[in-house]
Amino acid sequence: MQAVLFMVLAALLFSMMGVAVKLASASYSAPEIVFYRGLVGACTMWAWGRWHGVGMRTQVPGLHVWRSASGVSALLLWFSAIAVLPLATAVTLNYMSSVWMAVFVIASAAWRHSARLDARLLAAVAAGFAGVVLILQPTLNGYPVWGGVAGLASGMLSAMAYFQVTALGRAGEPESRVVFYFSICGAVAGAALVMLGQGWHAHSARGLGLLLATGLLATTAQLLMTRAYAIGRPLTNATLQYLGIVFSFGWGVMLFDDPVHAAALAGMGLIVCAGMAAARLRARPD
Repeated sequence: MQAVLFMVLAALLFSMMGVAVKLASASYSAPEIVFYRGLVGACTMWAWGRWHGVGMRTQVPGLHVWRSASGVSALLLWFSAIAVLPLATAVTLNYMSSVWMAVFVIASAAWRHSARLDARLLAAVAAGFAGVVLILQPTLNGYPVWGGVAGLASGMLSAMAYFQVTALGRAGEPESRVVFYFSICGAVAGAALVMLGQGWHAHSARGLGLLLATGLLATTAQLLMTRAYAIGRPLTNATLQYLGIVFSFGWGVMLFDDPVHAAALAGMGLIVCAGMAAARLRARPD
């Protein structure tokens, strides 16, 4: 029961982070938000590691670089999508990561000419992409197409990052160290892109509060989710994670007057069902 509570709270906090990002996007660019999110996350995880006696020195820096490259790229694209799309749409497209992971599994099986390719996994992938079509068809009327592309790409890169996190876990890296290096790389990449682009924006008390909230909400949600996976059932946690879409839909309607389309709601439902089915099928032993 404790794991369920942690997972529900994590989904709620991640949705609140999306709200903070959307509000902050009115004053800051996506690279700036990624920079401050990474800075707050790195400081928080360093303090967390010190408190729990976890050192931040690593023996596998290359794995951290690869994980951070895909993860930070996904974050940049996701924050860009949140800035221009309805909140629930941007969040749902990012949650396509479970479906993208199934795509990678299918592609790997095809490459190896495996005879064990599961038709149910193919059906889950097809349902997921049908959901994308249902969401984007009404949503992109009046919204930039590149926002939808960015949201989809963020989900694909997130799937790649999850595979790399698994590799880091097998190498013995604790979650706090993984999140610490991810945050450091996010801050560095964000700062570099800001200096190469439009430069830094001036701060206000409201803007600083939103940036701080983004970092704290994201880091706290990450820790809660990590704890939930440590003590709970993985498939239950994967299912509860999709509550983030429900919460984001509510925030979008209440705070941003996001439009409600029947087709988009049906698409979200399809993606949630496809993601849960893909997670369940991938979790089964060969």
